[in-house]
Amino acid sequence: MSELHKEHPREYPKGTPPLGPDEARSLADAIPGWHLEDDRLVLESTFKDFQEAFSFVARIALLAEAEGHHPDISIAWNEVKLTFWTHTAEGLTRNDFIMAAKIDRFR
Repeated sequence: MSELHKEHPREYPKGTPPLGPDEARSLADAIPGWHLEDDRLVLESTFKDFQEAFSFVARIALLAEAEGHHPDISIAWNEVKLTFWTHTAEGLTRNDFIMAAKIDRFR
């Protein structure tokens, strides 16, 4: 099991290079259910209803604010899509995988 959930995101200055494809794949393998899509880390989840989906999103929003690293969030009636990438690196960093591992503890 991954220990990523125990870490905290850190600030990456603009121009920081993103992770290479091999490292990104290796980290993605540690968080089942998430997948790489166009240099982004994505989770698509289906819920019983809107209330359950909204509750999940609310917990993620609070976590993201506390950790200082935020996903793009799309919510439909019973579906949620989360997309992580690090703007300052213009791609994936370890922060994205740390947050995905933390969110997995809600599922």
